[in-house]
Amino acid sequence: MLRTALRSSVVSLSRASFQSSSSSRVLRRLLSQEARSKIQSAVSETPVVLFMKGTPDAPQCGFSRAVVQVLDLHGVPVEKLKTYDVLADSELRTGIKEFSEWPTIPQLYVNGEFVGGCDILLGMHQSGELESLLEQNDIIPKIPEAPSEGSSPSP
Repeated sequence: MLRTALRSSVVSLSRASFQSSSSSRVLRRLLSQEARSKIQSAVSETPVVLFMKGTPDAPQCGFSRAVVQVLDLHGVPVEKLKTYDVLADSELRTGIKEFSEWPTIPQLYVNGEFVGGCDILLGMHQSGELESLLEQNDIIPKIPEAPSEGSSPSP
């Protein structure tokens, strides 16, 4: 009986996976070249681009709020950050998911490259990778390392 239940679950998962991949292929074809071009321009024009639900001052979901807070913790300057409220534009809401091939919002881009969503960003923040990424892309200034004990400062 357990074996039958497991087999049934595997078949259901396989069908869901096939249907999901089939629908994503259809969705990819629905994103017009004009919409793709607009999104590409948006992610390329500003060093840090965040597609979110709501605005930085009034996020409309906890994940968007968390990403805004992490960017603020790292001191991302307002002039280097552009946000887009996907709730204000349903075409953008579906289009950005197709563009990035990432199913959730928020989505963060740094210098035109997709970084990820909230979970990825939080993991990068905790590991120090986000700070390194922002420094390497000249979004935030590099903090000089303090000289170690016993070494003399350079003139």
